[in-house]
Amino acid sequence: MLTELETVFTGQQKEYLAGFFAGVSQRGGAQPGIGNQSTSLSTEAANLAEEEQVHGTPIEDLSKEERIKHELNGLDCYHRIAESAVQDKLPEGGDVFRFKYHGLFNVSPAQNSLMLRCRIAGGLLTSHQFEGLAELAETCAGEYADLTTRANIQLREIEPRNCVKILEGLVDLGLTSRGSGADNLRNITASPTAGFDLHEIYDVRELAKGMHHLILNTRELYGLPRKFNISFDGGGAISVCADTNDIAFYAVKVPEGQSVPPGVYFRVQLAGITGHKQFARDSGILIKPEECLAVAVAMIQVFIENGDRTNRKKARLKYLIDDWGIERFIDASAVKLNFELCRFPLDACERRRPIVRHQHIGVHPQKEENLNYIGVAFPAGRMLPNQMKAIAQLARQYGRGELRLTVWQNLLIPYVRSEDVAIIAKELKAIGLSCEMHPILRGLVACTGSKGCKFAACDTKGNALELGEYLSNEITIDQPVNIHLTGCHHSCAQHYIGDIGLQGVKVKVDGENVDGYNIVFGGGVDDAQGIATEVFKGIPFDEIKPLLKNALKRYSELRFENESFIAFNRRHDAEALKRLYSIESIAS
Repeated sequence: MLTELETVFTGQQKEYLAGFFAGVSQRGGAQPGIGNQSTSLSTEAANLAEEEQVHGTPIEDLSKEERIKHELNGLDCYHRIAESAVQDKLPEGGDVFRFKYHGLFNVSPAQNSLMLRCRIAGGLLTSHQFEGLAELAETCAGEYADLTTRANIQLREIEPRNCVKILEGLVDLGLTSRGSGADNLRNITASPTAGFDLHEIYDVRELAKGMHHLILNTRELYGLPRKFNISFDGGGAISVCADTNDIAFYAVKVPEGQSVPPGVYFRVQLAGITGHKQFARDSGILIKPEECLAVAVAMIQVFIENGDRTNRKKARLKYLIDDWGIERFIDASAVKLNFELCRFPLDACERRRPIVRHQHIGVHPQKEENLNYIGVAFPAGRMLPNQMKAIAQLARQYGRGELRLTVWQNLLIPYVRSEDVAIIAKELKAIGLSCEMHPILRGLVACTGSKGCKFAACDTKGNALELGEYLSNEITIDQPVNIHLTGCHHSCAQHYIGDIGLQGVKVKVDGENVDGYNIVFGGGVDDAQGIATEVFKGIPFDEIKPLLKNALKRYSELRFENESFIAFNRRHDAEALKRLYSIESIAS
């Protein structure tokens, strides 16, 4: 089969395909396919249909969303999207859920319109694509675009009459939104500096793209019990927050003298879901790069076949593994592979280089001599079309026409010659952007908020910009600090991993509901991994600005030499932090 693809795929891509087909074909020489053919998803579905079950669950016991999927697969509702466009009418009933299979979200009543979530494998974009998204934002949406915490882009305020036009526009750009919502495998994230990072262990771009295209072209990988996140970390300088994913592939090196040959491998971590206060845990297995896609598919199949389809609150991978344990899950996945999974201790691998916090902003050298990448800050992730077009032109003129999105709601312009850095900095300033920002603004992350999401209690983007401006003008700080604002318990802005995390709640002030937040401190990912501790509850937003100013001031006064804000918070319990940071302490 690979002989026919010689002129289509690179050598590295062919290696991944060979590994994938070898891994998911049936033991004993069956033809390449997904899983063991004797228990393939399509065969199982046919058998269960006769018994009126979905993966062993009787139809009457299914959750509402599962019944919607059973009545009509979301992949098959494009004709209804077309009807919606002709009628200029928002989806209703079960179609609200089904349209998400195509990346279209009915976000009323927050906005009486649709939101489009793209699918951008590994956060890699060309200047042409970025420019095209800007034009779609102008002609089909609300004349702005939002960067997300999955290295992705959302377009909002789309009138129903434009929904087909915008989907077709994505395809014309070589992009898609297929499967970017509902119970599907979400946008695949990867190290944003892959391929040019000075310290990366492995270039994960082809793995991310391979997983992306495998999902798009494999119907059985849609309609999971709940959403599912996958990430590839190549060991570079910038975090991709891989340990917040359902499956996290981490590149590692095995030194000489171990039970496996020395070289580069991947660790597999499972069941990250920080909104439920859990990071992905090491599964104890070590795999070759070319085995990653096969292992991912096997694990996804196990989740498809055994995840809870009755209780939406217990339908994520975390709960299946909580019930089974990691060993049983790994054993069930191994049955679907025709190579043995290697159990290998994590501590026998070389320790990963520490993440360089806030290296997603500013000018940084690449592995190629005289080339740099420039991290451009978009506080709270909001972009305007003129800014997008200008950045596309800068990347074309001074780089290689390529952009990288990060999970920190910003982007990188790579392959910039040292002599052109000052030119780009000046051009960015002319369009209201910067690659040099206050530490607070570098780490400001916010979800859509109440102006665009019906679940959010607060205007997180507006609050984030106001808070960022206030703190950057009021304090001086020499250590990286991330502040994450999320509008509700879904934690789309991952507030539990922020140095400071704010979760939106409504608070009564003089009998009126106002924006307020519960506040957590001391979260982190990667080598600073930890769930933040809740210290304050139900604080009105107007009181948060002086409170956080005081918190950062007290940290600066009382920290050990060069102590990080994370470390400072973790050596105090919640009550001590409350006493230390409260407004009353200012006078003490």
